[in-house]
Amino acid sequence: MKRLVLKIGGSLLFTNDKEIDYKKIVELSDIIKNDSHFETLVIICGGGQLARQYINAARALNGNEALCDIFGIEISRINSKLLITAFKNLAYPQVPKSMDELSIAQLSGKIIVMGGLQPGQSTTSVALEVAEYINADQVIILTNVDGIYDKDPKKYKDAKLFDKISYEELQDIILKSSGDNQAAAGEYRIFDTVSLQLLKRSKLNLLVMSGANLNNFKKFWDGKSKYIGTAISNQ
Repeated sequence: MKRLVLKIGGSLLFTNDKEIDYKKIVELSDIIKNDSHFETLVIICGGGQLARQYINAARALNGNEALCDIFGIEISRINSKLLITAFKNLAYPQVPKSMDELSIAQLSGKIIVMGGLQPGQSTTSVALEVAEYINADQVIILTNVDGIYDKDPKKYKDAKLFDKISYEELQDIILKSSGDNQAAAGEYRIFDTVSLQLLKRSKLNLLVMSGANLNNFKKFWDGKSKYIGTAISNQ
């Protein structure tokens, strides 16, 4: 039995037409429900396209970045509520909004689903902070790409996918993109400098894989395949 943290990119919950992909939400929840090999499971849900729409609207209305972050956090919590609905009575009914509320939720022994916590913090950073807090055995990040690349695979066709990567190599990749605004609300990156520091501090084992097609995730979750995506470790 393991203590697991699963980070789900908010973009995975929407179709290409920006509609809520309820079929995928059901599929994802069924995969997790049908093989409960965990002692503790905390799922962190991102805001995705809907959050970015609200953030862009807030910016257009001259809202500051802290306010934009709050919009993103609220949408991530609404997305979390959708997942809780899909898990039915297997999930803790409330979305924890702090580590204290997470501790209370843990007493239920149920699947816990939560979103963002505070402005200036990505949901990836939340996932790593939660993993450190519950002493997780593993963190899994489901995103819309196959893993960690040396550069943005959506912009560069020659981007190289890593099957394994160290913290130091990951840091080099992040620093190469440091010319971009790392702190802007709604900016999507698998990792930023804050999440990297949390990862290095906690020395967590982490796996990044695609959730665009859930077949690979199902194989991993069912124990039929170990090496899918990019494994990140302190080695």
